Amino acid sequence: MRQSTIVLSGIVMLLTNTLAHADEGMWPLNHLPTQTLQKKYGFTPDEAWLKHVQRASVRVGEGGSASFVSPDGLLMTNHHVASDVIADLSDEKHDYIKDGFYAPTRDKELKCPHLELDVLMEIEPVTDRVNAGTEKMSPADALAARKKAKAEIEKEAKERTGLQPQVVELYNGARYDLYLYKRYTDVRLVFAPESEIAFFGGDPENFEYPRFNLDVSFLRAYEDGKPAKTPDYLKWSATGPKDGELTFISGHPGRTQRLYTVDHLRFLRDVHIPLILNAYNQREVALMLFSQRSAEQKRIAKDDLFGIQNGRKAYGGILAGLLDAKLMDLKERAEKELRAFIDEDAARAKEYGEAFDKLSAALNNVRSFYAEYFLIENRRAGLCRLFSIASKLVRAAEEKAKPDGERLEEYRDANLPSLEGDLFSAAPIYPELDQYKLEDSLIRLGRALGGDHPYVQAAFGGKSAAALAAELVGGTKLLDVAVRKKLYEGGSAAIAESKDAMIRYAAELDPPARKIRKRYEDEFESIEKDAYAELAKARFEKYGQTVYPDATFTLRLAIGTVKGYEEAGRKIPPMTSYAGLYDLAAKHENTDPYHLPKRWEERKDKLDLSVPFNFVTTNDIIGGNSGSPIFNRKAEVVGIVFDGNIHGLIWDFQFSDELGRAVGVHSQAIIEALRKVYDAGALADEILGK
Repeated sequence: MRQSTIVLSGIVMLLTNTLAHADEGMWPLNHLPTQTLQKKYGFTPDEAWLKHVQRASVRVGEGGSASFVSPDGLLMTNHHVASDVIADLSDEKHDYIKDGFYAPTRDKELKCPHLELDVLMEIEPVTDRVNAGTEKMSPADALAARKKAKAEIEKEAKERTGLQPQVVELYNGARYDLYLYKRYTDVRLVFAPESEIAFFGGDPENFEYPRFNLDVSFLRAYEDGKPAKTPDYLKWSATGPKDGELTFISGHPGRTQRLYTVDHLRFLRDVHIPLILNAYNQREVALMLFSQRSAEQKRIAKDDLFGIQNGRKAYGGILAGLLDAKLMDLKERAEKELRAFIDEDAARAKEYGEAFDKLSAALNNVRSFYAEYFLIENRRAGLCRLFSIASKLVRAAEEKAKPDGERLEEYRDANLPSLEGDLFSAAPIYPELDQYKLEDSLIRLGRALGGDHPYVQAAFGGKSAAALAAELVGGTKLLDVAVRKKLYEGGSAAIAESKDAMIRYAAELDPPARKIRKRYEDEFESIEKDAYAELAKARFEKYGQTVYPDATFTLRLAIGTVKGYEEAGRKIPPMTSYAGLYDLAAKHENTDPYHLPKRWEERKDKLDLSVPFNFVTTNDIIGGNSGSPIFNRKAEVVGIVFDGNIHGLIWDFQFSDELGRAVGVHSQAIIEALRKVYDAGALADEILGK
């Protein structure tokens, strides 16, 4: 198969050779649709604007976004993005999730146990280096070679720049870029509202609209014990957005599958997503039962339960979209068009003709063992926090002894700081909750794979789930960070000598987990990457330079406008107001989950109820965009993304702005609440630059 010599500066969307929707796209900042922007909106951002936005945008941990909003390291994100650290900082006497938190002075800001913030500083192309020498290799060998090359590139970049490197795969493997991040690890909580107002309406209102949520929190990045100097920050709009106004969202969308083949979408529909939903449904019931035991158990389980309920509803909506015959028909027609283009030319047929069939064969093969891979090795099916720590310690001991390029990706030198931050986090672990989760996870494992499966037999060890969970949690000292550090620094010898029950358990289960991971990588992932890279090149030949790659939890810019929509014959306005919040609470007699926090009841008369609260835009977002700033052409904050509506859940696979919308909190609403509900005038002044 000959190698394409085309320089891939862009790969086309699956369905069309021009943008089906002018506002569609999750754009890398070094590849924007400037002509479209100028033609439709009369605006072309210059290099200074782009660099400013890039360095004001922040990636939060493993799944959220944020932005700097002052020159002193103050950043804004969602309450639900920060909820993990808010919960970690809480205890029996201080429930900051329930009661909220505000530090009126900087010495009162609370240091988060473990949170990483990444700011993208530079992008360098590295496609040729990653692919060098892989032309005639088997898919499995090529995958291993690329992983080794990525490790070498990242290690060299770390030594050269001192920044945090990440080789990013774009266009399904057709292009690789090196992203260089400035990382902040000293992060402190400044402000968080009560969960009742941050998630007003609870699960029934999740992914719905109209909404009335103050889903916002403020953190501060520190360097050398002092507030970080962040000259690239987004100034605040005093007025916020107007209906029809051009808006931008800079954030870190997680994963999209808009370039997936029809067979791959069927695999997600029939295999992958049902496994996720089965796991979420069982864990949701378990956590609800645990929460009913006492007020303290409800507190310590609340954040976990919120995450599970949010995921369950999101994936339920995604599955519903994949079950829609109209969507699958669209994908099938587009795929037939691409196949015909490949087949009509002998050279193209020779180069790309086998890609669809190879991918389909790999998908058929992986169906036979994917449940094992998902339940044994996928992070979504993890047993409990203490087991996760033990497993990482066991693997780190083995992986760190290998050359960097031969390690599992998460144990490469460039990624060790993140691993160590996670392992040595002082965030609280509640043994009673962890034991309960471990018991529930073991039952889920047996239910899904069957009691006679070899891994299930090894996992249970002839004991009941309840007895084993109690034995393992009761027999571990991994709650002590000092013990974890000693095991990590001691390497293989320390792990081999350890009598810790959880370490011994993780060591016993690691070989079969490694085996199923290697099988997945060799028999599916390697073929998947090669096939999609070839299909991406074929689309480029057909359509020329076009749009954006699938999301990869890297910085993207989305373009849109403030715009309502019509649903079931009724017009949905683009904005809600504080008046609507109080009306909805009254309609439900102020009962959970429509109960207003006490201070919101007491200070109703102080608020201007006409102030806009939440609003919707046509900007293209997905999970991972939570906490992203919404700003205008002057790069002024007009709001913050916290959700998409139910019609936008299918944006994982196909964008449509007919009904789908991004949902945000209005900039005016945030300032109004800080001043008149929370007495946080100093914070409001800092945000406004006063």
